[in-house]
Amino acid sequence: MTDVQDAVLSAKETVTEPLPTPPEMAQQVNANNLKERLDWGEPALSILDVRSKESFDSERILGAISIPSDVVGNVQGKHDMAMSRDLFVYADTDEAANEAASQLRQAGYEKVSVVKGGLAAWKACGGSIEGIDTKDAPGPM
Repeated sequence: MTDVQDAVLSAKETVTEPLPTPPEMAQQVNANNLKERLDWGEPALSILDVRSKESFDSERILGAISIPSDVVGNVQGKHDMAMSRDLFVYADTDEAANEAASQLRQAGYEKVSVVKGGLAAWKACGGSIEGIDTKDAPGPM
């Protein structure tokens, strides 16, 4: 055997349990659920901020994508998001986030979840934020 083959066999013996998988998507999650998912290390998700562009620019969840609610129904194919990608949506109110999530589901997105409490809940659980009002400084992790 070569050194490479020995290394591969050794690695296979070391990995005795299957790699972790993210939890199933729910219609709604709390901010802690999203934070845990991001802390997991390989999130494979997108966070959609459906508030106004001004609100987004002012302050947002770190890494969120701005898709204002008036255009969320036309997002398909414009943001390079696979239809099966995990999407987490937040807005100024849970009602607005639920409406945006419904539009995304109607557009064919399979895994859409509303972050209950939006940005306020995110900040309350210590999630990182960015924006003009935050001077692009992440919050506590």
